[in-house]
Amino acid sequence: MMNEDESKEIPVEGEEVEPQVAAAETPTTEESGSDSDEIDEEQVVETLLARIAELEDKRQRALADAENVRRRAERQQAETIAYANTAFARDLLSVSDNLDRALETGAGDPSAEGSAAFVEGVEMTRRELRAVLERNGVSKIEPLGEKFDHNFHQAMGEVDVADAAPGTVVEVIQSGYLLRDRLLRPAMVLVAGGAKNGEAKEE
Repeated sequence: MMNEDESKEIPVEGEEVEPQVAAAETPTTEESGSDSDEIDEEQVVETLLARIAELEDKRQRALADAENVRRRAERQQAETIAYANTAFARDLLSVSDNLDRALETGAGDPSAEGSAAFVEGVEMTRRELRAVLERNGVSKIEPLGEKFDHNFHQAMGEVDVADAAPGTVVEVIQSGYLLRDRLLRPAMVLVAGGAKNGEAKEE
């Protein structure tokens, strides 16, 4: 007769016998999962650090863009304030021109009755007008004897002047003006031989 242990080892016909594995050869759940957990944690940390760096870069760019917009707005606002009276100042130039012509006419006939008083009155008015213009940033261009500059001068013609270098302004037909650093009106001038098509030739 077989004992109880031997009967357990004999397989029954038609049944598969599962291999017997020693308990020591099968890794525990804690041992098999520890390495993979460490790898997953490292990947998560690296991903988060990369995301943080990306967000910080975007934040810095957004701050820089906002600062640029602020500075541009301040510059535009300053320019708007500085040049807001451009059209008004340009209109006043014709008044100044008329005062200049009145002075030239009055000074041409000093013997006429009341001429001296008239000239004095017009001169005072012209000085006051120029003072107002200067207080508002309008300055007169004085090109006589200077090299022709198409940025500030408009050549109305050229003349032959023996003692003037070619391209030199020899006569001012109409005064030019600046509004701060911007051209309000170019000076209309005559240039010593060498001017062509509104620009002076180089010496």
